Amino acid sequence: MIKDNIKEVRANLQEGVCLVAVSKYHPIEAVKEAYAEGQRIFGESREQELRIKYECLPKDIKWNFIGHLQTNKVKYIAPYISLIESVDSLKLMKEINKQAEKCNRIIDILLELHLATEETKSGMLPAECMQLLDGNEWREMKNIRICGIMMMASATNDESKIRKEFKQADELFNRIKEQYFRDDVAFSIKSYGMSNDYLLAQECGSNHVRVGSKIFC
Repeated sequence: MIKDNIKEVRANLQEGVCLVAVSKYHPIEAVKEAYAEGQRIFGESREQELRIKYECLPKDIKWNFIGHLQTNKVKYIAPYISLIESVDSLKLMKEINKQAEKCNRIIDILLELHLATEETKSGMLPAECMQLLDGNEWREMKNIRICGIMMMASATNDESKIRKEFKQADELFNRIKEQYFRDDVAFSIKSYGMSNDYLLAQECGSNHVRVGSKIFC
């Protein structure tokens, strides 16, 4: 089943769109099945679960942290994490930089933006994100690399609303790129789109989709 699912998702991806298989809450055997089909990037949202999977699974897997990350958990994932997608504060950014330095690593991160209507969703409001970048403190952090933005659309069946939020994310990415990362080729990731809306997301500019239930059903 996973084999067929992952083939179907890949067949629907536009050229240049990266697939993150969201394996959170799914057993190690399910990850192994996706791995056998050539999938190498997986998304997790809980440090303990991620640690167990990291220890048990092949080391060429790239692990993305996609959930809310507490600062006191950073030290546990810093030695091996490939990308932290959910950076929503300067405080968290500082801690990632600190722990990455201890590990003699540079950790890639995404700035998480809150564009959805639900207050329960995490992330920075656009104004908060611009304020953080205006502060320039992040420029002194040599052990992190800001590679783009991440967001989640509103949980709704209203496609026009979702499309509007994705378009807003794309415009914000372009604005941030032009203003702060014009000459930085690493700032290139637009991570929005999940199982229910990844097709629409890539139409709106996303190049990094996080798909879970469409693969691990």
